[in-house]
Amino acid sequence: MTQPRAGTRKLETVEPVGKRVLIRKDEDRKITKVGIHLPDKIEIPTLTGRVVAISAQVDRDADYPIEQYDRVLFNPRHGVPVDFEGDNRLFVIPVEDVVAVFRSGKASEA
Repeated sequence: MTQPRAGTRKLETVEPVGKRVLIRKDEDRKITKVGIHLPDKIEIPTLTGRVVAISAQVDRDADYPIEQYDRVLFNPRHGVPVDFEGDNRLFVIPVEDVVAVFRSGKASEA
């Protein structure tokens, strides 16, 4: 068995297992739409982000209409932060904690 040479990095991926998805949290807002400045340590119970990866179990389940790259609203309380990148914005989230999926509006026919 050969060992990787010093100085070479193997590309790592994170694949959620069970009924979980991997989400990249959106940047924290410091100013609301009406111009109110938020303190750095404010706790917001739900966050938005993009789905990076979906477990095979969620992908096969028609009850979860979640796809890779969907923008979602999620509750991070049961999420596990992934120390994979320096900005620490990746979370493995139980699919039950994804509370909404943002979809583009479709023009209704009149």
